[in-house]
Amino acid sequence: MNFVSRSRKYKDIIFKSSALLIAQSVSLLPSAERAALASFRTSEINAATTCDHPLCNQWPDEAYRVAPPRLPLDSVIEDDEQLMFDMDHHLRHCQCDCGHVGYDAAHRHKFQVEVVDCCEEGSESSSYDGPPSPIPRLLPPAPPCSRHPDSMITPSSDSKSPDSSRTLVVYPTTIPPVDLTSKHWLAVILVLTMAAAAGLGVPLALKVQSGASLEERIEAAKRLLQEVPLIDGHNDLPWNIRKFVHNHLDDFRFSEDLRKITPWSSSAWSHTDLPRMKAGFIGAQFWAAYVPCESQFRDAVQLTLEQIDVIRRLTQKYEPHLTLCLSAADIRTAHEAGRMCSLIGVEGGHSLGNSMAVLRSLYDLGVRYLTLTSTCNTPWADCSLADKPNSGALPQNGGLSKFGKSIVKEMNRLGMIVDLSHVSVNTMRAALAASQAPVIFSHSSARALCNSTRNVPDDILKQVALNRGLVMVNFYSLFLTCQEKATVEDAVAHINHIRSVAGVDCVGLGAGYDGINFTPLGLEDVSRYPALFAELIRTGKWTADEIKQLAGLNFLRVFESVENLREKLKTSGMTPLEETIPPRFIKNKSNCTTPDI
Repeated sequence: MNFVSRSRKYKDIIFKSSALLIAQSVSLLPSAERAALASFRTSEINAATTCDHPLCNQWPDEAYRVAPPRLPLDSVIEDDEQLMFDMDHHLRHCQCDCGHVGYDAAHRHKFQVEVVDCCEEGSESSSYDGPPSPIPRLLPPAPPCSRHPDSMITPSSDSKSPDSSRTLVVYPTTIPPVDLTSKHWLAVILVLTMAAAAGLGVPLALKVQSGASLEERIEAAKRLLQEVPLIDGHNDLPWNIRKFVHNHLDDFRFSEDLRKITPWSSSAWSHTDLPRMKAGFIGAQFWAAYVPCESQFRDAVQLTLEQIDVIRRLTQKYEPHLTLCLSAADIRTAHEAGRMCSLIGVEGGHSLGNSMAVLRSLYDLGVRYLTLTSTCNTPWADCSLADKPNSGALPQNGGLSKFGKSIVKEMNRLGMIVDLSHVSVNTMRAALAASQAPVIFSHSSARALCNSTRNVPDDILKQVALNRGLVMVNFYSLFLTCQEKATVEDAVAHINHIRSVAGVDCVGLGAGYDGINFTPLGLEDVSRYPALFAELIRTGKWTADEIKQLAGLNFLRVFESVENLREKLKTSGMTPLEETIPPRFIKNKSNCTTPDI
């Protein structure tokens, strides 16, 4: 069993068994001990879990504080005896003075206890003279406690394994030593279980300091990306397949390094192939079914169908490496099976041909988000160029027209995600007001750091937070620094800014590879994602759980919320919207539609 799987297994076993052990232990304790345990107040227990030690910073969910029906103790702990060793070792080697879930200073009179103050160097154990512990030392001592309040909680990379003088020994003074069959051993299990349960909330696989080498941080990032799917919100490879090989997949060698194959090798717009996706630990990729704005009022719908078709054929051709995913559950299942998800997003409302029926048909074909505009206005939504002076794209709809708001409502009903990348600020505001579900920006960055109309202003970021939506950071250098050159640090700066304004729940990743021609140094293609996470670790400002949110859990939350709303609207009896766009909005703009049908 690998290290990541082991940590997951331990966490599940400990959290789910702690209440069982509490119930059994307390019932068997002498009355004095039972009274002491009963006197603990919830506030004392909560206060006791504020330790800085990596194994003392969480508490099981409220559900586990209520004991379910009793089960045989053997069924809880027989699965892996090292679990019990690790818990015992933690209590004996912890540096903190947090009290370990209730065994704090107020109750130490019942025990002969030695506590070495947290971060105290060179302390020696001297007061314990009881029998040696039957549990061998299996883990290295805890690291020095120098850490930023918001940093990833990790031990020193130079911790030595064999021995340590820092110990916390708990041994009753009024009761003689007992063997493992005694009822008092259950009380010890209680303490060990609760202490370890707190610690295993932090993934063991990520224990690396911010000051570790780049190689160590990259390896830690790779281990993390084995735990959660890395979900990228936008990749334009399908358009490059059309542009370079006319959607002929027999001429497309996706399983090879395209940097060595023409015409891909000579293009600044090519960043993606199957080997590099695997090297980048991509878990789920939204492929953009993009067609240019020149197709609007012409053959945009047909071209969009062709792009959806090539995405589906590419996915089918490269199974089992790729698999088509249509739901959040599909993404989780694919990740557990070691497969990469192909998801489909349509970039640009012009692909709808102003038709609700086309929108519904696209959903049936597997499209799970629609970007309301691309680089042009539609008759019902304004694009970001409308905010740019002298761009030629004048505001036409005040953001969203009435029909545009109906498009958003129908997307909510279908369970299709509303994507606001490329739209004007007024369209952002109108869509956020119209949507009952969280929205996303599939490939946009922070306007406060680079004043591009393609980026998201701070006031909109605050609305995204209220909407519980998501901004997926774009890696295009011109959106990061407003110049052709940028670095991985610039991408991290945008991630951190969005986090600081909208919150850690509302930031994700949507690099825009294969649709950009200037990439940051260190993020040259899809294989470089581990370097991004290594840089986040280096900053010391991200916990393991927060990095997992950024990687993919935030998007899964949004996707699941969109799906939940769909089911709610279905239950309420909402039916498909049949609204059509008023003819005046498309008059003299269409040269290939049949009138009066």
